[in-house]
Amino acid sequence: MSEQSLTETDVPRANGMPMLGLGTWQNEDPEDCAKAVETALNMGYRHIDTAQAYDNEEHVGEGIESANVPREDVFLATKVWKANLAYDDVLSSTEESLEKLGVDSVDLLYIHWPAGEYDPEETFRALNELHEEGKIDRIGISNFEPENIEEALEHSEAPVFANQVELHPLFQQEEIRSVCEEHDIEVVAYSPLARGAVFDDEDLGEIADEHGVSEAQVSLAWLREKGVTAIPKATGEDHIQDNWESLRVELDDEEIERIDDLGRSERQIDPDFAPW
Repeated sequence: MSEQSLTETDVPRANGMPMLGLGTWQNEDPEDCAKAVETALNMGYRHIDTAQAYDNEEHVGEGIESANVPREDVFLATKVWKANLAYDDVLSSTEESLEKLGVDSVDLLYIHWPAGEYDPEETFRALNELHEEGKIDRIGISNFEPENIEEALEHSEAPVFANQVELHPLFQQEEIRSVCEEHDIEVVAYSPLARGAVFDDEDLGEIADEHGVSEAQVSLAWLREKGVTAIPKATGEDHIQDNWESLRVELDDEEIERIDDLGRSERQIDPDFAPW
C-alpha cells in the first residue's frame, strides 16, 4: 500500500462490512464520543460500533450527523442488552436505539450476550421481525460460544451475519473462528488490542520495531490477515489515526506464524453471566 493518504477504499470488506471500525465502549462523555466518531468518519473509517449498554448511542448519532459522510456510506452496528432480550423488549429497545442514533435502520444488530432475558425462540422471533421490516439489515450475535452459535442458527430465519467476540493475538479464539467459518459467519473482534496488553508483549514489540510501527498496528494487521474484522476503541485523534495506519502494515508468513504461536490465553472480559 502506498504512502499517500489512506482512504475508505483502502479498507477491505467482509461481505460488505468494513474490516476496520471504531469501537465506542466506555466512551460515555457526550462531546468526546461525538467528536471521536466524527473524526474517525472524516479520516476514512466507515464502520462504527456501539451498544445500548454503552449509554452513548445518542452521542454516536451526533458524531455521524456531524461528519462529512453520507449516512448510507456508514456501516452502523449496535447491540441489544441482555435485559432487553424478551420479544417485546427487543422491539421496543431497538426502536429507542434507532431514535437515539437518529437513523431509520442499522446495518447490524447484535444480541450482546446470550444471557439475562435471552430466549432463542423469542429473541430471534423479534429480530427476524425487525429484519423483515427493514429496521435492521443484518442480524448478529456477540459472545456466543459454539453451542450458542448452533442454537442461534436453528432459530434465526435470516442469516446470522457476524459473531462479535473478544479476540486478539493474546486470545486467538481458534475454535470460535473455525465454527464461524463453517457457517459463513463473519468474526468481529472487540478488545482487539487486549485492553492495552499487546503493548507489553515482547514478540509483538519486536515485530512492530521491524516495521517501525506500533504493537497495536501489528495486532490489527494480524487480525486482518486472519479474516477478522476489528473494532478498536479509541477516543483521541492520535489513537484513531494510529489504528487507521494499520492498513499499511503487511505481515509476512513468518511473522504471522510467530504471532499464531504465541500460545497465550489471556481473556480480558469475563463477566459472571458469560456463557463460558
